[in-house]
Amino acid sequence: MPAKLSTRPLLRRSAVTCAVGLAVIGTGLPMGRPSEPDVSRFYEQKVAWGKCPGEGMPKDMQCGKITVPLDHDRPRDGTLELALARYRATGDRKGSVLVNFGGPGGAGVPQFAGAGKEFMSLTDDYDIVTFDPRGVGRSSPVSCGDGKEQIDLPDDDAEVRRDPEAVLDALRKAADACARHSGPVLPHIGTVDASRDLDVMRAALGDKKLNYLGFSYGTRLGAVYAAQFPDKVGRFVLDGVDTLTEPLAEQGVAGAEGQQKALDEFTDWCAQDVACPFGTDARQARRYVVMLVDSLDKDPVPSVFGEPFTGQDLVGAMGSALYSKELWPSLERALATLVEDGSTHAIEAFAGGGASPTRRAQAGDDDGHLADPEDVPLDNPAAAMMAINCADDPDRPGGRQIADGLDRLRARYEEASPVFGRHRLTEVLMCYGRPRGTDFIREDVKDLDTPKMLLVGTRGDPATPYRWTMETARRLGSSAVVLDNKGSGHTGYASSKCVHGKVDAFLLYGTLPPDGSSCAPDEERE
Repeated sequence: MPAKLSTRPLLRRSAVTCAVGLAVIGTGLPMGRPSEPDVSRFYEQKVAWGKCPGEGMPKDMQCGKITVPLDHDRPRDGTLELALARYRATGDRKGSVLVNFGGPGGAGVPQFAGAGKEFMSLTDDYDIVTFDPRGVGRSSPVSCGDGKEQIDLPDDDAEVRRDPEAVLDALRKAADACARHSGPVLPHIGTVDASRDLDVMRAALGDKKLNYLGFSYGTRLGAVYAAQFPDKVGRFVLDGVDTLTEPLAEQGVAGAEGQQKALDEFTDWCAQDVACPFGTDARQARRYVVMLVDSLDKDPVPSVFGEPFTGQDLVGAMGSALYSKELWPSLERALATLVEDGSTHAIEAFAGGGASPTRRAQAGDDDGHLADPEDVPLDNPAAAMMAINCADDPDRPGGRQIADGLDRLRARYEEASPVFGRHRLTEVLMCYGRPRGTDFIREDVKDLDTPKMLLVGTRGDPATPYRWTMETARRLGSSAVVLDNKGSGHTGYASSKCVHGKVDAFLLYGTLPPDGSSCAPDEERE
């Protein structure tokens, strides 16, 4: 089937995926010192901790908020409130460790509620704190709408060549839809702005230095912070290291290749089980997945909320589940339910990240208040991911590249993955029609003069290739210490006992492993 590109399937992408997306750039160059312009009032606040809103929240997890400028360069032009959560130190508190789960577009507070036990070994000495970044979750969530404004690109390359302006016009309309639904935060959602929020958090938590544990995209956020505030860097761990230099189009190809490799490993595993919905022949199982995606794109089935569930919705869901082998049994059961019963309920748990349907049309909060957990739009993880990635990248494909070379781009992505290629390409194209991304990450996040930082790269990572760890380490310079995790899966802290121990030793005691040391693949956590 010819590739048909649509914005709608992207809008329900899970928050745990790693990099590639859409949006309007956060303005301006970063300021290294919080006194220019005067943002001192934001640095004087303290977090008032209390019970977390929403059902099913752990009783020992506390929630709070901080206020940050909408535009750090113009702090009088409005404010945002950012949602925070913490587990308190059980011993003599030495400070805080701030955790970012990645995405971009991942809301930290709900992920903390489910994954907080992973960090309990750090609470002997530290409060463990996470947050919903600006534009994400409860922190003025962005949105591109409910999918009714679906915009399809031509699926015939000859048609594209006959009327290339129609392609670009469709992309411009998509950008306009996101701007209408997102509110004032959208032009200020990039990592440069978010990293300045981190420094306000550091001060509000009462810490002189920022101790930080970032996963996947969270490694990009940590690196940008270190470049902006090198004198405030404490103990930094970057796990599942993102690229700082590779253009978005190249990231998309790398992501498609990594996800395809993970899918092949999953179908090999699934085919050994008689309950596998794709049969016991691994090669045929891979063909069956492609056929299932194509079939759902032609004839979607009703989703839990009554909307069409397409093949691209399925692709987004599978991509989320493939990041960890621990999720493979659940993915197998969800796919079996879809194939045998036509039910999307189980598979949508991966696609939507468990989010509740939005009860409002406008995502952004003009008054700066936290969004209610039930008011977070279903598409917020995907909309925020695209917004942040586009804001961070000055090297996205331009109009001529898209109009004249869409067929070549499409062929390259589909060669990288017959399942994930189309999905990844759509994410890249959706940047068109938005202001050019910042140059700061490309030009200034390098040769850092900071304390040593621990970078963890996993050899079999389907989202952040190991080569990105080495490239980023060389770029950061002498401050980078690399730990080579020879296992598989996205990031190492939750899956490798060896990685977990070395990261904890550094955060708790300042003990770094030798640069280039490794963790064996069989040292997995139970």
